[in-house]
Amino acid sequence: MESRPGQIMAHMLDAAENASPVEAVEAVTRELGAALGARTVAFLIADLSGRALVRMAHVPLWDAGPGRRDGTELATVMPFDGGPMEQALRTQTARVVARADGWAVLAPVTDRGEAIGLLEMVLPDEPDQRQLEEVSRTAHVLAFVVIANRRHTDLFEWGQRTTPFTLSGEIQRRLLPGSFTCEASAFTLSGWLEPAASVGGDTFDYSLARDVLHFSVTDAMGHGVASALTATLGVGSLRNSRRRGAGLLAQAEAANADVAGHSAVPGSFVTAVLGRLDLRSGLCALLNAGHVPPMLVRGGDTQVVPLPGNFPLGMFADADYRAGEITLRPGDRLVVVTDGVRERNAADLDLPAMLRSIADLHPREAVRALADAVLDVSGPTLADDATLFVVDWHGGHSEDRSTSAGADQARASSDLPD
Repeated sequence: MESRPGQIMAHMLDAAENASPVEAVEAVTRELGAALGARTVAFLIADLSGRALVRMAHVPLWDAGPGRRDGTELATVMPFDGGPMEQALRTQTARVVARADGWAVLAPVTDRGEAIGLLEMVLPDEPDQRQLEEVSRTAHVLAFVVIANRRHTDLFEWGQRTTPFTLSGEIQRRLLPGSFTCEASAFTLSGWLEPAASVGGDTFDYSLARDVLHFSVTDAMGHGVASALTATLGVGSLRNSRRRGAGLLAQAEAANADVAGHSAVPGSFVTAVLGRLDLRSGLCALLNAGHVPPMLVRGGDTQVVPLPGNFPLGMFADADYRAGEITLRPGDRLVVVTDGVRERNAADLDLPAMLRSIADLHPREAVRALADAVLDVSGPTLADDATLFVVDWHGGHSEDRSTSAGADQARASSDLPD
């Protein structure tokens, strides 16, 4: 006979499969609320700005209330205010809050450290530790429901967009990986892109093989649709050659030829840092194609990683490329940014000092803190995209990762930046 938690999981999965993709999350949360005797239960999705949660609901038109609406779909933006919701999401720890209508359990909906949203459940009585763990596990299951069903509908994407995207922004969005954060036994990584008013062609990407992590940060020349199309050529070529098993040099050479040969705007190019990290040894091969040099945070010190110089991808069709290497040690942090973090007003930001000050933050929170710092000195409207990519090296690739709630809570810092 199934245990009660097993029954709840089975009923949730049945509810998700039987519902349409646009109704799957509501079906699952209803099932969960009924099983746990909740007074109310809701899912709040993380806004694409990274600075708010969005409560989504399907309501009659005459009862829509305040918020952003699309027919009978209602999205209410709840900006971060330092309260329990923000704390639960950013620390990846369930919180219990006494309210007038009962006890609210706020559980992060997360997969491998990617903060998808928050499960909010109001119970009539204060939950004990077993109930709290049960809610946390079911919130993790809800993450898979969201991931599986958002492939089939624009509803979740619509809910996450506080402001409409331009065409160039839409193209750029499709070039980014499906998850901005990934936790594994040997490493944790996270990327973030803070777009300019006129999209500047930045992207980041990564892919995990059995014993290798591939990653890239790129910046296409110019702004707007032309820049987004050049970025599409660069990212598409890098992914194509990577998926054919090509090494860094071959990837760079292929992308160089593809950008040079197919760009709609003559003279277009893409700067890039390409990386290939051996998860068994920590040996990281890096190729810099006319980009801002990567940085290494080690033992409280920040240093530029010296690499051979190369032309940007697409600048000269017959260019040759060279890569360098660095062996990461447990505790090291590798950081790659685009020039939007370094130029114009952003040059006032002391990046090495900033990196030292946030060394203890989870990469997901570190890139957010960096993006906020760039906006503080350059914003609120950026002249160029600012992209940040952080890889923390833990070593221990042979060890299994152990978590029951979708995130490595031991690595999630509760000391959030101001």
